[in-house]
Amino acid sequence: MTSFGYTLMTEQSGPRELVRYAAGAEEAGFDFEVMSDHFSPWLTEQGHAPYAWSVLGAVAQATSRVGLMTYVTCPTIRYHPAVVAQKAATVQLLSEGRFTLGLGSGENLNEHVVGAGWPSVETRQEMLTEAVEIIRQLHTGDLTTYRGQHFDVDSARIWDLPDQPVELALAVAGDRAIKHFAPLADHLVAVEPRSDLVSSWNAVSGAPRIGGSARAIGQIPICWDPDEDTAVKRAHEQFRWFAGGWKVNADLPTPAGFSGATQFVRPEDVAGSIPCGPDLDRIVEAVSAFWEAGFTDVALVQIGDESQDAFLAEAAVPLLEKLRAASS
Repeated sequence: MTSFGYTLMTEQSGPRELVRYAAGAEEAGFDFEVMSDHFSPWLTEQGHAPYAWSVLGAVAQATSRVGLMTYVTCPTIRYHPAVVAQKAATVQLLSEGRFTLGLGSGENLNEHVVGAGWPSVETRQEMLTEAVEIIRQLHTGDLTTYRGQHFDVDSARIWDLPDQPVELALAVAGDRAIKHFAPLADHLVAVEPRSDLVSSWNAVSGAPRIGGSARAIGQIPICWDPDEDTAVKRAHEQFRWFAGGWKVNADLPTPAGFSGATQFVRPEDVAGSIPCGPDLDRIVEAVSAFWEAGFTDVALVQIGDESQDAFLAEAAVPLLEKLRAASS
């Protein structure tokens, strides 16, 4: 059966609000919660970017049942992988074994801020490989020294480790990345409901099988609102950046860049790719593309901070009932 998650989107909400929404999403019945890890919002209109790891610590205490996950953290430029290893272990302890560390090669928007430049995608994937190796080694609890092409670790040890290891989910977008990263990961993360990603992953020797021990975790934006016009307006204002696709989104450095790149995206363009309005069946139809493609988990992004309370109070429970009935 498909698991359904709620996205704690740091780009559109402040830290205290995110903790409150996390508790509300658990009460509404979501199975897991994922959190973006951004230094900047995609668009100025979104208006937020609190530190995800502080919020995760608070969310771990405000919830007791739901799985928690970064979707995703880049452990290569803004953060050194040894620091990510320590943070992940701590969140796993605070959540009592509910945390999955989602990792990816990052976006320029968040990583350029430390002045280290923005490498090519090939270099970023090399860096991510070394980061995974470092995190895995440190999570053994052993004293670790590592010398790589991109990272060094000098006599480091994680002193507070959970009994239950932190599982790693890696974001992939194509066959080349899958062949390389599937044997290194516990789970797959992808932003498109493509069945070929699942089948390619399962065909890689040494990779954990999706449908067995591995999960395929996707994410989809929705904009529920009692009034469809209000929903379309909000989705266009705050989520038109979504139209650019991953290759564009990975390379633009600032919210101003995203604003310029999407200045000609119309409200009807956004409404054509994101289900907007009160029709829950329309949302179910959009989400169904993921389980039909073989994904085991789907996180919903409800667009707009101002809409979260109403969504959780009025729409989440009946929507989850429809999603579970349709996916069973």
